[in-house]
Formats: sequence, C-alpha cells, structure tokens
Amino acid sequence: MIAPPPSGPVPYARDFARQLLTDMLRIRRMEEKSAELYGAGKIRGFLHLYIGEEAVAVGALHALQAEDNLVTTYREHAHALVRGMPMDVIMAEMYGKREGCSLGRGGSMHLFDKRTRLFGGNAIVAGGLPVAAGLALADKMQKTDRITACFFGDGAVAEGAFHETMNLAALWQLPVLFCCENNRYAMGTALERSESQTDLCAKAASYKMPTIKTDGMDVVAVHEATREAQAQVRSGAGPLFIEYQTYRFRAHSMFDAELYRSKAEVEEWKTRGPIHTFSARLKQEGKLSEEEFLALDAEVNAEVAAAVTFAEAGTWEPLEHMLADVYTPAGGQL
Repeated sequence: MIAPPPSGPVPYARDFARQLLTDMLRIRRMEEKSAELYGAGKIRGFLHLYIGEEAVAVGALHALQAEDNLVTTYREHAHALVRGMPMDVIMAEMYGKREGCSLGRGGSMHLFDKRTRLFGGNAIVAGGLPVAAGLALADKMQKTDRITACFFGDGAVAEGAFHETMNLAALWQLPVLFCCENNRYAMGTALERSESQTDLCAKAASYKMPTIKTDGMDVVAVHEATREAQAQVRSGAGPLFIEYQTYRFRAHSMFDAELYRSKAEVEEWKTRGPIHTFSARLKQEGKLSEEEFLALDAEVNAEVAAAVTFAEAGTWEPLEHMLADVYTPAGGQL
C-alpha cells in the first residue's frame, strides 16, 4: 500500500529548505538530460538513473559532515553531485572525456573524488559494503571522529557481502552508517519474490544492530532520520542500519525493458514524487512562490546546459595512453 504524500510544516529556515529543493532539482534535470544524451549516443555504456529517489541522497548527505567517508553504488550521480562534485565534471566522466573525475575511464558507474571523500560508485552489487567497513576500521584505529556512510539498494541485502559486513561491523563496533535505498525491486525482481524476510531492518537487527525505517520519498523525513542516525554512530555506539523506503520512476538501467511492474503502479508512486510534494509544502508555508520555483528551475537548467557544453568540448584520451596505469613498472610502488 502506498502511503499518502508527505504533509505538515517544513522545520527548516527558508534558505536551507530551498537548498534541499535546489539539489533535488539539480539531480532530476541532470539525469533527464543524461537519458536524452544516452538516446543520442553521446553517453555510452551503462546508465542507471536516480529519478524518483532524489530525497534520499539530498536529505541524507545534508545530514552528514564534510569529512565523513561516502561509499555508493553504480546509481551514484546524485550522491556525487550533492557531495560537491561539479556537474560538468560528472558529465565529462559520463561522456568518457579526460576532464571527468576518473579521466573518462570509469563512466557513469565509477564516479570517485578524493577531495570530497567520495570513495566511488561500485558496479558490483554489495561491493561497497566491505570497503565501507575497511574505511570505518581505519578511522576507529586512528581514533578519528569520522564516520562512513555506505549507500546500497535492497538487492544488496541478498548478497553474502552484506551479511559478512553486518557481522564484522557489529562485532567490532565500527562507525558505519548503513544506508539502504529500498526501491522494492532491486534490479528487476519484487522484494517479496526474492526474499523470505521482506523486513530489511529485521535482517540488520539480527546482528544486534540498531535500525531506523523512514519515508524515502520525503526529504524532511530522510534528513531528520539521518541526523539522528549519524549522531548515534558518531557517538561511538557502533554501526546503525537505516532503511529509506523509496521508489525509482525509471527502469533499472537504460537497457531494462521494465516488464516486472505495471505502468499504473509507477504513476501512482509519482503522486508522491519528492520534488513536487516538497515544493508544494514550501509554497503553502510562504517559503517559495511559483515564480521563484520557475526561476530556480531555469537556473538549474542553465547549469545542466553548461555541463553538457563542457563535456562536449572535452578531450578524448589518446590511444597511446590506453595502457597507462594498467601495469606498474617492475619494482615500482603502488
């Protein structure tokens, strides 16, 4: 059963509330353009869109601190953008240009930015969880105040790496915030068709780990739940599992025929879209007018257009560089 759209007052000052809305718009417009560019053959390889789930990345990342580690999945454009990676750099990477964050070698699924402590999109389902545990272990051993936020989908919960990481994180009391983006279908199979236990929090709780479940379509609910969760982890209480109940409006990837759900279901979920429900609440409270929303949207579209222009003007890697970094020199140091 689909819950009603979020309602009630937004507990934030006007400027912060508008920042949340702006970031959700930036994600949506960038990804809509990416889909268009993919169809035109400008972006190639794999492309996994986050459309519909914007409230999760925006609400959660605004609750974290800049020095925290961030580990994501292959559906990571939103996280990179909110974390502070410039849109033009993201677009250049998706184009395969050297001006991209991974010099055009990673593409859509492998965004990485040491400066913002974004430790990469990971093309392997659940592949980021052991990485997150390793980062958190290092921080615990070095006695830092940093935590690691690890984002993954509901499909990762079926993988052995999830259970191994949950066990070690709880056993060693690692400062990890496990952020499960439950969009109900993993790659293309309904949760109840693949899991005997569909309560994902129950799986994490079986490792004696505290859990939180929240509405992933409501940026306020996400932000408040994540603020509470990160504070608990940062206090030294060990790991915590938070489930964001969300829904992607687009198919799993651009190659997905999307035969596993009905169009009517998708349309029903769209009534709870995080951008229009949040902007409606702001308008109702007098924190945003329709004219201001349209102006904001125009600014975002201009940023997207500039990012595309930057990527189009970018440079391809010369053929003679194709073996660079594949091997290390004999006796060399990594």
